[in-house]
Parts: sequence; C-alpha cells; structure tokens
Amino acid sequence: MEREIILDTETTGLDPKQGHRLVEIGCVELFNRVPTGKTFHTYLNPERDVPYDAERIHGIKTEFLQDKPKFSEIVDDFLKFVGNSKLVIHNADFDMKFINAELFYVKKSEIPKERVFCTLIYSRQKFPGAQNSLDALCRRFNVDNNHRDKHGALLDADLLAKVYLELMGGKQNAFELSEKREEKKQEQKIVELTDYKADFPFRTYPIRDRKSTT
Repeated sequence: MEREIILDTETTGLDPKQGHRLVEIGCVELFNRVPTGKTFHTYLNPERDVPYDAERIHGIKTEFLQDKPKFSEIVDDFLKFVGNSKLVIHNADFDMKFINAELFYVKKSEIPKERVFCTLIYSRQKFPGAQNSLDALCRRFNVDNNHRDKHGALLDADLLAKVYLELMGGKQNAFELSEKREEKKQEQKIVELTDYKADFPFRTYPIRDRKSTT
C-alpha cells in the first residue's frame, strides 16, 4: 500500500535566503495512486509584505494574510498530515527549499530529497524538448484547468494530482493497480485465516476510516 502527498506552495518571492516566506500550502492525498479526497490547506502569515510581483502571480495580498496563522502554529498539523509519505511536487527544488527553510526556522528536521518525486524533472525526461509547465501538462493530458486564472496551492496540487496519474500511466492503470493490491490483500487474509488454528473465539474490531478530516 502506498500513500503519496501531492504538494504545492505559494510564496512572497523566489528565494528564502533573501527573506522570502511561504504564504500558502496545499496538499492532496493519494492512496495507491487514487485520490482519497483528503487534503491539507492553509494560508500563512509570512510576517512580512507580499511584493507586487508575487501578488500578481497568486493574487494573495499582504492584508489578507495578516490574521492567518504563522508557520510555527501549523507545522505540527502539516507534518502529521504528510507523515513519512512520498511527496510529489512540480519543480520540487523550489517548493522544498521554502518548506525546509520554514522547518529550520522552527527547529524541525528538514524533509530529505529521497522522499520527494519531482514531476518537472520526470516530464522533461519523458517529453524532451516539449513544454513541461503545469499548464502545458494539463493541455497534453486534457486536464481541465480553465478555472486557473492565478496560481493557488490547493488548486495546483489538485491539478498536479490529475497530471501525475496520467504521467504514471493513466487513471485506469491506477485503479487496476489498486484493485490488484486489494485482491492480493484479501487472498492473504483468507490464507492467514485458513492456516491459523485458534483456541479462542475470534474478536471483531471496528475498522477506522482513513478519510478522517484535517
């Protein structure tokens, strides 16, 4: 069973070393490459202004963020949501340098590169010489992005989830893979019950819903 988190961010600028900060985080959960409907989303008070060049891209104004939580106030919820899952990010180097900078500021361990899959690098390898921006990939895979007039972390994470499934073989392939894994799991359960000789009554335990809200 594989859990993956599609992640996107919006920021005040291009480089945390120049004092720029996160203003939005959006995450979408996949389980066996099937969207579960579970998400993590928050706007953030960057404790600084949002320059016009950044505002022009994502439409997030300084005034809008003044009453939003600081990263230090949501970091535990964020880390709990992503857990130890693989992170799938378009242009991962950009997002991860901001995520790890914010983690450094609050004295948390950074997320290692080994946990991150960059769809930009993968798509460049798969489609050399072609345009591989998120918008270009949406066009290539017929993913509807007409509602994307500006960047948005949760919006872009949702679009990337759809693009990622196509990059990795398509939605149908993901469903078939999930079904095969579930069949194998059920077969294993039958084998275990057949081989197991219990000298006490079986107990039934409630199954917890994986789709608990954030």
